[in-house]
Amino acid sequence: MKKKITFLGIETSCDETAAAVIQENDDGTAKILSNIVSSQIKEHEKFGGVVPELAARSHVENIDFIINRALIESKLEIDDMDGLAATAGPGLIVCLTVGLNIGKSIAAFASKPFIAVNHLEGHALSPGLENKIEFPYLLLLISGGHTQYLIVKDIGEYEQLGTTIDDALGEAFDKTAKMLDLGYPGGPNIEKFSKLGDKTFYKLPEPIINRAGCNLSFAGLKTAVLRESKNINGDQQLKYNLAASFQHTVNNILVKKTKVAMKQFEVKTSLIGKKSFIIAGGVAANQSIRENLTKVCTEMNFVPFFPNLKFCGDNAAMIAWAGIKRYKKKLFNNLDFIAKSRWPLDPDAKYLKGPGLKL
Repeated sequence: MKKKITFLGIETSCDETAAAVIQENDDGTAKILSNIVSSQIKEHEKFGGVVPELAARSHVENIDFIINRALIESKLEIDDMDGLAATAGPGLIVCLTVGLNIGKSIAAFASKPFIAVNHLEGHALSPGLENKIEFPYLLLLISGGHTQYLIVKDIGEYEQLGTTIDDALGEAFDKTAKMLDLGYPGGPNIEKFSKLGDKTFYKLPEPIINRAGCNLSFAGLKTAVLRESKNINGDQQLKYNLAASFQHTVNNILVKKTKVAMKQFEVKTSLIGKKSFIIAGGVAANQSIRENLTKVCTEMNFVPFFPNLKFCGDNAAMIAWAGIKRYKKKLFNNLDFIAKSRWPLDPDAKYLKGPGLKL
């Protein structure tokens, strides 16, 4: 019987310490033998955001335990692995180096192939853990640090269609929650309290919505929320209304820009019939966003794919899965591979951040 490819994945790009053991099934999907995630939400909650030094210290304290637990749950040992994969970027350098260095060390001592995984590629491929998806497909990557539309042509082959020119969507959710004192993490709390508010109560701006292309901007929306929040004066219902209006505006922006991205995808790929649209990253867990983008897919003749909720946030299963996919293409890395704070999937894409941009 053909041996199934098995990988250990390690993830420490931000504030989750994670390890997973994944096997590839005969049908091209994944068998999750273990997927351990240790969250640091309680440690960073009082600061309203991630403190890099505290996150790195927690990774150092927990990583050995998390890896051992992943191996025990999988009922396998390092010698049973075909290779190891660890997140090498993008992310917080002090955090990335913890998982990356231990991954390289284990690979060296066990004489196993090592693969440095782009965290964004992990998200991009994550729906493939449970679904057989053919290339090319359109990807909307929405997380705490990134908001992008990309064409996923193959493993390691990406073309960026649009990106945020300022705040990432997850960052905008977190900062809005902080302004409204709704607690951390912001995304889930905005979604929770939006259900108690009137989404049409506030008319908020949709920055650069009428400009050509599918770039996005959320800084102006965030500023508008800040301005309105100063007039709430502790009124809980107004807080809920503003949270609901913010989420409603985000959905309007994503619906409009997604249609633009879909049209660009059709032109560039010339695909006929149903096309695949992947929505991945931590913000992809938001149910209202899922519902609205599913409606867009029906209208535009795309098939939506969302990762399971446990694979939306940072996790090592998607890192191990990306490792398996790169292993099959013999895309190995040397053990001197360094962590990268910035690592775009499309190296030819223009870097669109900062004031004074011409779009």
